[in-house]
Amino acid sequence: MGIYKDCFTTFFKIGAFTLGGGYAMIPIIEREVVERHKWVDKEEFLDLIAISQSCPGVFAVNMSIFIGYKLRQMRGAVCATLGTALPSFLIILLIAMFFVRFQDNAIVAAMFNGIRPAVVALIAVPTFNLAKSAKISLENCWIPIISAVVIWLLGVNPVIVILVAGCGGYLYGKLVRPTET
Repeated sequence: MGIYKDCFTTFFKIGAFTLGGGYAMIPIIEREVVERHKWVDKEEFLDLIAISQSCPGVFAVNMSIFIGYKLRQMRGAVCATLGTALPSFLIILLIAMFFVRFQDNAIVAAMFNGIRPAVVALIAVPTFNLAKSAKISLENCWIPIISAVVIWLLGVNPVIVILVAGCGGYLYGKLVRPTET
């Protein structure tokens, strides 16, 4: 029962104390599951990030499913997922119950305006850390930039961009990299 309790409380804490969505959770998830509990190693964690981003659904829930499943198969996945999703559900429920009374309050509006820039920073920091961990350098930084531009300006479906990038990486690994020494 101990691993289920640890898994649930770890992901409950992650879900409860992280603002800014899944990407802002990355450093906290990494600290908890890689450094503190050692449920996965750094390399596997980076792979889980890539897989979680590629799968449909909420990023943090996808991460919790994969980690929970690795720990205790289906029961572990359910436990971790409930831990991740329950805090948000409860917070949204409370906000929905009481926000109607405060939605026109200038102080509440000012607080939300103040939170927005902090959330951008919470998302930016893990993005730069991931770029460093994924070995994005000046030589290959054009790949995420072009991908973002193609999605944003041209409206190309992100799934297509992911598939093209995956095929490109595969071909690079098979055709170009073996000739490098």
